Amino acid sequence: MKQINLKTRPVGLPSKDTFEIKDVKLKGMQSGDVHIQLVYLSVDPYLRGRMNDTKSYIPPFKLNEPIVSTGIGKVVKSKSDDFLEGDFVIGSVPWQEEAILPGETLQKIDPAVAKLPAYLGIIGMTGLTAYFGLLDIGQPEPDETVVVSAGAGAVGSAVGQIAQIKGARVVGIAGSEEKIHYMVNELGFDVGINYKTKEFSHNLAKACPNGIDVYFENVGGKVSDAVWPLLNKFARIPVCGTISSYNKTAEEDMGPRVQSYLIKSSAKMQGFTVGDYADQFAEGKKQLVQWLEEGKLIHKETLVHGFDQTIPAFLSLFDGKNIGKIVVDVRGK
Repeated sequence: MKQINLKTRPVGLPSKDTFEIKDVKLKGMQSGDVHIQLVYLSVDPYLRGRMNDTKSYIPPFKLNEPIVSTGIGKVVKSKSDDFLEGDFVIGSVPWQEEAILPGETLQKIDPAVAKLPAYLGIIGMTGLTAYFGLLDIGQPEPDETVVVSAGAGAVGSAVGQIAQIKGARVVGIAGSEEKIHYMVNELGFDVGINYKTKEFSHNLAKACPNGIDVYFENVGGKVSDAVWPLLNKFARIPVCGTISSYNKTAEEDMGPRVQSYLIKSSAKMQGFTVGDYADQFAEGKKQLVQWLEEGKLIHKETLVHGFDQTIPAFLSLFDGKNIGKIVVDVRGK
């Protein structure tokens, strides 16, 4: 079967040459192991950071070993008392068509509760990231203004909807008119702003006449530079990601210094990862599932078909064209 390894550590934007596709065979099963056939695979921007050999909140990938991300598999054979043949499971999986994994690293999921790709998105790590980052750090109040960058993306689209559930006014930032339409007409955001227009800063200020109370940071760079002057007193800024700088090389990512804006507004800016809330995942997932069943959350997955499309799907994260969560259907069409 096919396996995708990290061949070289990319400098700047990764390319197909960053990876190596190998033919491998599975090793034998031990007691407690589960043999799964991969069904869906998540590709996420944070994986780019793991390709660098630098200190971070999660260890870097090793060269000549498989990339690992969250995936959904169907149990082919089980030596674990917790799983039966035919069960669907979710966990951290190597980028390969089948895998043998310790049962303790997997969790059974129910396709009757939601479509399987949703477990990688709105009721999975993506939704939990939005849920905890916004509600714990952002703490939106009714009628406050919440601005979310990458508002049409996997996390941003969930953030905007949860903010609306909490009664906030939501302004989404994205990079195309198609995404603006999606945020406003499908997700119900109050306003959508295209950061690629010359009038971006002006349009953002116009969309936030009462200033910004919560800014959910997914992008960084020039997008965020336009936000800082609009921060209200005691504004909250959950920092989830800064995708604008993920592929920077020698060029410095320079912009306005944020410290003076934080001081003037007495704002709180806090970075986080979803793993910070691991002991609360059950609570968060229960609430997300409830909102989904009540029709309060809309989710969209961009499905890419075929294991051979995994690398192109990952690289597409950095061209800014995707809407919602990108999921690879490993089985193909």
